[in-house]
Amino acid sequence: MKTSMGKRIALAKRSTALSSSPFRRIVTMASALKAWSVKEENGLKDFIKAQCQISVILALAHFGNIYEPSYPRNDNHAPPIFWLVNAFLAVGAFFTWTWKASSAGRSGGSPRVIILGREQTEEWKGWMQWGFIFYHYYRVYYVYNEIRVFVSAYVWMTGFGNFLYFDKKNDYSVERFVSMILRINYFPLLLSYFLTVPLELYYVVPLHTTGFVVTMITCYLGYQLEKKFGMSYWKSRSVAVGLSLLAHILFYETPAVNFLLLFSKEYHFRFQSDKYSAWLGMASGLLWGKVGEYMQWAHGFENDQRRQMATLVQFSVGVALIAFWYGLFGSISDKFLYNPLHPYVFIFAVIGWLMIRNCTRYLTECHSTLLEFLGRNTLETYVLQFHLFMSHNVQHIPVIIPGSDANGSQILKFCNMVLCGTIFLTMAVWARKITVSTQTSVVELVKNLSRTDSSVSEYAAVPQSEEGLKLSAVDEGEVVELTKLENGTS
Repeated sequence: MKTSMGKRIALAKRSTALSSSPFRRIVTMASALKAWSVKEENGLKDFIKAQCQISVILALAHFGNIYEPSYPRNDNHAPPIFWLVNAFLAVGAFFTWTWKASSAGRSGGSPRVIILGREQTEEWKGWMQWGFIFYHYYRVYYVYNEIRVFVSAYVWMTGFGNFLYFDKKNDYSVERFVSMILRINYFPLLLSYFLTVPLELYYVVPLHTTGFVVTMITCYLGYQLEKKFGMSYWKSRSVAVGLSLLAHILFYETPAVNFLLLFSKEYHFRFQSDKYSAWLGMASGLLWGKVGEYMQWAHGFENDQRRQMATLVQFSVGVALIAFWYGLFGSISDKFLYNPLHPYVFIFAVIGWLMIRNCTRYLTECHSTLLEFLGRNTLETYVLQFHLFMSHNVQHIPVIIPGSDANGSQILKFCNMVLCGTIFLTMAVWARKITVSTQTSVVELVKNLSRTDSSVSEYAAVPQSEEGLKLSAVDEGEVVELTKLENGTS
């Protein structure tokens, strides 16, 4: 009996050693990779298909970037046309305006008032991107300060949206990290490499990437302070956001910021222009629950007098904040005087807009589907504008329709813009679908590898009871098959 038990213990130890060995990990990882490669959806087949499709877009972007005939973008200065296309956008927004009544909260009762939901966020991004692109196209120099606010609002949303996600989900997984890094960087990096253009041309991409990473670290710190040190929610998150602010100050307000010069002067300028944008988004996310409580109190109950008063106050304060920004800062015509002030003052315009946009419950329930559509494709439209809507790395305007060159008629030039814009937007929407497909496929692979690694650890840690010894006393091939079964890959 003792001899039999000793043999089983020896076999169990041997199996445990095998299961935790590098060879065992290689085998199980290979098993996970094989399982991913044969998946019908979000596997190797979809990944390869996406790469074949993206190669077509890269080829078109290269062709568009070197396309001739073209003329210098500075010769396309046309503010009246800029405002005309914005008027067309306003008409499109009007005819695609949709309303969906707020539903009751989980506990029933009054409708739940949601501000800056997904649809409204995409709408906001959509019209800002439209203004940003046509500012480039028509060289409307005098709206430079407003465009700077748009860029900062995008970075603010990175801190805001990711803070809300991490704070709610507590998802600090490798999958989440890989998913977001791919979503932000995959297509821009390919464009930069294959078109041999510097990545700093797409300066918003590293801004968003850095904002995401900093937000993830900040939220993880707050989560750990609560779980491991017993701090309350508010104290832990406030300490984390405060420490993040301190890190920002120590880097951006000291000579340490010159570290960015190791990359380029462009990064040195761009990162300082938005040095607090993502942090302000995080701080806003921390306070967003209180904002929601106010909105519910002001607009969620059937109290007409309170709603009317709240609407008047919000609208008035919102207008005052935007007027304050513009009167003291936004109206500065010299961008070299405005730029150093921008990181500290753009938030007034952002808060002002949000107060106006959500000053009634009806407005919180409405959005434009056209602007939402544009907002869903902002990353791709941002990077492709340089090579398809414009050319020669955004320095030229391509001429497809004869007679639409710099000295051509405004009608032909407008038609040329519409044609180029249609091609550009179609490619951007396609590029987004390919990016999401790639993102989903790679994340699925990471999940498979993570589950396999987890299965190895759990198997190696089987308790050494008699039943556990029976389970452990299997050969190497059976261990692999058990891992496959646990991962649903057999």
